[in-house]
Amino acid sequence: MHLLIPAAGSGRRMGSERNKLLLPLLGQPVLAWTLQAAKQAESIEWIGIIGQPCDWQNFKAIVAQLGLEDTVQFIQGGATRQESVYCGLKGLPTTADRVLIHDGARCLATPDLFDHCAEALRDCLGLIAAIPVKDTIKVVDAPTQLITATPDRSNLWAAQTPQGFVVQDLLQCHEQGIRQGWEVTDDAALFEQCGLPVKIVLGEETNLKVTTPVDLAIAEFILKQRSMLP
Repeated sequence: MHLLIPAAGSGRRMGSERNKLLLPLLGQPVLAWTLQAAKQAESIEWIGIIGQPCDWQNFKAIVAQLGLEDTVQFIQGGATRQESVYCGLKGLPTTADRVLIHDGARCLATPDLFDHCAEALRDCLGLIAAIPVKDTIKVVDAPTQLITATPDRSNLWAAQTPQGFVVQDLLQCHEQGIRQGWEVTDDAALFEQCGLPVKIVLGEETNLKVTTPVDLAIAEFILKQRSMLP
């Protein structure tokens, strides 16, 4: 399985001026934890890190430390995540039929989750890891801050990554998105816009996205707990 990792994350909400994937987490950069899980997954044979040249030196040092030089390729991204993934898709080897896309900031995903998604992708056009929503969700009118609806929680899932797709189908969806001027926050939304089916694969409660200092602290706690397991 081929894996693309968008890795151009800003540290703005972290209160940092550097890429948040380079911030330390239990003695290693955030990105290192993501790459270690991908390395341990039995299904992942090729990894493309999508980012900006200003981070290449640091990324290459992480890759070298993990012994992944023969597995990882670097692909220059665009101004947005959507543009970056499109660049990543065009940078895939010509032999790539299906691809997993995983945000570098979701550094707690386990090797089992990668393998589970890779296996499920054999039998569908597109999928996302996701978990059922636990909280009651309110739809709010922005100008008035008044609640306008309370959706049925039983139908709501919180999207995660990895997300997986047939490469040619996703490329076509991205190209249609460019023509139509669509702006989306994940690749599944492009599939949906094009009328293609996206399957849910059960994700992991601990598969959080490290965005704020609180997230970083939670991630550290989870990793410490894992290290204590027999």
